[in-house]
Amino acid sequence: MEKAKAFVKSSLDDPEGFWAEQAKLIDWQDPPKQIFDGSHPPFSRWYTGGTTNLSYNAVDRHARKTPDAPALIYVSSETGADTTYSFSQLQDEVERTAALLKSLDVGKGDTVLIYLPMIPEAAFAMLACTRIGAIHSVVFGGFASRALADRIEDLEPSVLIAADAGMRGGKVINYQTLLKGALGVSRHTPDHVVMVDRGLASDDSIDGAIDFHSARDALEDAAADVEWMESNEPSYVLYTSGTTGKPKGVQRDTGGYAVALAASIRYIYDGRPGETFFATSDIGWVVGHSYIVYGPLLAGMASIFYEGTPVHPDPGIWWSLVEKYKPSVMFSAPTAMRLLATKDHDFIDRNDISSLRRMWLAGEPLDEPTARWSTQALGRPVYDHFWQTETGWPIISALPGVEDHELKWGSPSFPVYGYDVALIHEETGRLVGANEKGLLTVKWPLPPGTMTTLWRDDDRFKSTYFAEFDDGLYYQTFDFAVQDEDGYITLLGRSDDVINVAGHRLGTREIESAICGHDAIAEAAVVGVEDKVKGQTPVAFAVPADANAATHGLEAQIKTLVDKQLGAIARPSRIVLVPSLPKTRSGKILRRALQALCEGRDPGDLPTIEDASVIDQIRGALA
Repeated sequence: MEKAKAFVKSSLDDPEGFWAEQAKLIDWQDPPKQIFDGSHPPFSRWYTGGTTNLSYNAVDRHARKTPDAPALIYVSSETGADTTYSFSQLQDEVERTAALLKSLDVGKGDTVLIYLPMIPEAAFAMLACTRIGAIHSVVFGGFASRALADRIEDLEPSVLIAADAGMRGGKVINYQTLLKGALGVSRHTPDHVVMVDRGLASDDSIDGAIDFHSARDALEDAAADVEWMESNEPSYVLYTSGTTGKPKGVQRDTGGYAVALAASIRYIYDGRPGETFFATSDIGWVVGHSYIVYGPLLAGMASIFYEGTPVHPDPGIWWSLVEKYKPSVMFSAPTAMRLLATKDHDFIDRNDISSLRRMWLAGEPLDEPTARWSTQALGRPVYDHFWQTETGWPIISALPGVEDHELKWGSPSFPVYGYDVALIHEETGRLVGANEKGLLTVKWPLPPGTMTTLWRDDDRFKSTYFAEFDDGLYYQTFDFAVQDEDGYITLLGRSDDVINVAGHRLGTREIESAICGHDAIAEAAVVGVEDKVKGQTPVAFAVPADANAATHGLEAQIKTLVDKQLGAIARPSRIVLVPSLPKTRSGKILRRALQALCEGRDPGDLPTIEDASVIDQIRGALA
C-alpha cells in the first residue's frame, strides 16, 4: 500500500500543487488565479478567480465528444418506466428545463427548491439550476409538511418544483397534500410552483401551479446559455439535521466540488469514462447529489437513476439491473445488504453480475457479518467508507483507483488524500495514541468540495464545526474513532450518541457492536434512557436473525456478552427483542424516537421514517 500512502502524503505536503493537478480533470472557462485562499479561517476558498460550470462539465462537454453515449439510465420498479438518455439527449432536456426556469425569472444567485421523487425531471432540474447559476436545494420527497415548510422558510426559493406523488414499495405517497400543507404554514411563499404530473394523485392540486411538461414543451427550441461561475460561488444547499432542531443548510461551492468529485470517481471508486455507476440512494441525500447526479456524469460515466426499493418487486431487482446495464461500480448502504442477506441467495446467483468490479457501502458503520456476507455473496470486494453531508465526498476510504490493498473488517481503511485527519482526546485536546479512542477531526483547511459555510449563517458554521486545540484549528465530525498500529481507522459512533451512566461515558455504538457479536442477533440499537440514580441507563433493541427461532434465555446471553466485551457498566438494563428498527429511508436508525418511547414520551413527527408501523410494534414490545 506504499503507492497509496505516498499519494495521500503528497496531498498534505503540497496541497496547492496536488489540487492544481486535479483541477485538470474538469474544464475551466477562465483558469484559477490562486489555487487556495485561506486568509479567513475557518473558511476555505479553492481555485479563486477561476470560472467554470458544474452542469457544463457534467453534460455539455461529454455531449460534444460522445453525444450518443448513455448518460442517465432511469429505471422505476414502481411504475415500470425504463428510459436511457444519451449525453446529447440529456443536454437537450437540461437546456429546456433551464429555459423554463429563465422564463420564470430565475437567474444567477436565485434559489430553487426541488421536492421530487427519483424521476428524471429531478436530475434535469438540478442540472438546469447549476447551468444558469441558480442555487438548488433538494428536499427529500415525502418529507412531512412542517419539515418541508422549515426548509422553504430558510431557503426562500423563488421557484418550487414538485410532483403530484412518489411511489415506494408499490405505495403512492401524495406529495401534493404534503406540499399544500407546507405552503399553508410557511412564512415564505415562492413566486411560482411548478408541478410534474405523474398521474398518480389527482386530489389536492396546487392552485396556480404551472404544469412542468406543458411549460417546457412550449419552450422546445429555447436555448439557455451556460452561466460561467466563479469557483467559490454556491452551487447548492442541502439541509441536514441540527442539534438545535433547526435544519442546517450545508452550502457547496462550484469549482472545488467539481474537481473533488471528478478526482474521487477516479481514485476512490475506480470508475472510468464510458462505464456505468449504480448508486441506490436518493437525490434527497448527499449520496444522490455526489454519486447519482454529478460525480458519475463529471467523469463521463452513465448513472443509473433508480426509483424503488431493493426488494420490490422481488429481492433480485438490483441484480437484474446489474445484468442489464452492466455497472462497474455500485454504491449502497449496509442496511440494504442486511435486508438482502435475509433473502434467498438465488436472487443474486440467477443474474450475471460479471461487470461489477466493486461494491461500496456507507451511511452507517459496516459490521463484520454484513461485510463478510456481502463479499461472499457478490464475489467482489466490498468497501466500507466514511463521509458526511458536510464533506460531500469520502474522508476515510480505500483508494483502489490508486492501489489495491488489504481490507480489514469493520474499518473503512485510511484517511483520504486532502484530509489531514487527527484523533483528539475529547477532554484534554491532545492527540491520542494507537488503539486509543478519540474524536475524529480534520485539521483545517478542508479540501475542495467540502462545505464552504452554512446557508446565511457563517457564525453557526464556525461555532458548530470548528474548535481550537493546541496546534491549530480542527473540523469536528462528531464521531469517535480509533486507529490501529497499521493506520486503519474504525468508527465507534457519534459523540452525541454518548450516554452517561453513573459518571461513565459510554458510546452506544460500542454496545451495539458487542450485541451484534451474538450469532442470533442481526441488528441492534442502543439508547440512553433517563435513570434517577445513574443519570442514564442503556436500553437495547435487538432484531433476531431468525424471526422464528426460540428466544428463551437470549436476553441473559446478550448481557453476559456485553459484560465480557465492555464490562458490567455497559450492560443494558433491558434487551427488547423487536422484528425491526425504526429507520429513515436512507437507512439511519431513529435512536431519538426509541429513547422517547422508552421514557414514555411522544416520539413526535418522524417525516423520514421508512415504516411508521414499526413505532407501534416497539411501543407494544415495551408495554
